[in-house]
Amino acid sequence: MPLVEINYAPHVPHAVLEELAAMLPHAVSVAVECPEEPYDGDLRPGDVELRFRPRGPLDVSGMDVVVEVRSKWFESRAATRQERVDGLCAAVFEATGLADVGVYLSLPIAAWAQT
Repeated sequence: MPLVEINYAPHVPHAVLEELAAMLPHAVSVAVECPEEPYDGDLRPGDVELRFRPRGPLDVSGMDVVVEVRSKWFESRAATRQERVDGLCAAVFEATGLADVGVYLSLPIAAWAQT
């Protein structure tokens, strides 16, 4: 299950944030799909966790939006991580139209349990 944090500048319109909320679950799932965790196109509760965070007064960033994705490490994911993050960044840019977007993909060794 990818955890996704979206940090955004105060001038980013609410409509753009809504578009991100709509498109990111699928786009992130495509970006991190792998043989160990295939994506069948049928997202269920708990498959992708989105957390929106407005930039605070002490935060330092020149970006309009930064999307940070954390998903469990698998060798097949790690081998193509740059292509994965490039594709997701392009999808975020296309969906938002913002000039300054960034995507960070982290693949920690982790475990997940859900009830």
